[in-house]
Amino acid sequence: MLPRDRPRCRQPSESTDIMKPHILLVEDDRSIVVGLKMNLEREGYQVTWAEDGRQGLDAARSDTFDLVLLDVMLPHLNGFEVLDALAKDESRPPVIVLSARSEEMDKVLGLDLGADDYVTKPFSVAELLARVRAALRRNEAPAPAADAWRMGDVDVNPSTREVCRDGQPVELTATEFDVLALLKSARGRVLSRQAIIDHIWGTDHHGTLRTIDNFISQLRAKLELDPTSPRYLLTVRGVGYRLELGASGD
Repeated sequence: MLPRDRPRCRQPSESTDIMKPHILLVEDDRSIVVGLKMNLEREGYQVTWAEDGRQGLDAARSDTFDLVLLDVMLPHLNGFEVLDALAKDESRPPVIVLSARSEEMDKVLGLDLGADDYVTKPFSVAELLARVRAALRRNEAPAPAADAWRMGDVDVNPSTREVCRDGQPVELTATEFDVLALLKSARGRVLSRQAIIDHIWGTDHHGTLRTIDNFISQLRAKLELDPTSPRYLLTVRGVGYRLELGASGD
């Protein structure tokens, strides 16, 4: 779709329908699928199952999902290939990677490719359900009282979690939006990389500090006029990041 054909951003007064959370489970191990599907449905989620990477990618592109649970070791396309393909789409749901590969480099790769969380097998059902709830909460709209704000030609509406640049929608992942909103809530104060990880993923998360650098880089590419010389998403060397709004953010 050409940029001029994109729909304009919705006004804050527009409402969205509340739907039962729909989860796409991409997993080729049927013994795992049976237990996960049963527990997810017991929690009240609608679950669609895809048994290989190609089916999972096709399903994610042809239907609307609130969350994807994505295995790494899949036939046809592995989970990292699916993640990489989804990252090229204008819009995609949050993704939790499920993997028996526990090496740090695999976790970093998954998060760098756009995963919102990485869970190592074997995992407890209770832990996974907690991570599912956390991911869905991050993807929900905040309280309507939150005010829309602006930085340069970028408008951010927390009530609908919409971001527009020069009046055109900008697709942020759920975690990218959360990082941006967290920096805004700091009101110009510097947040360390560890503080951002603790707030977004929780203190028990095993991601690396490099993960935050990657999310900031992605936000700059989408929101800054010149990502190599950012005006708003600023690095404080040796400390962390802060959001500089100036008069445009008042």
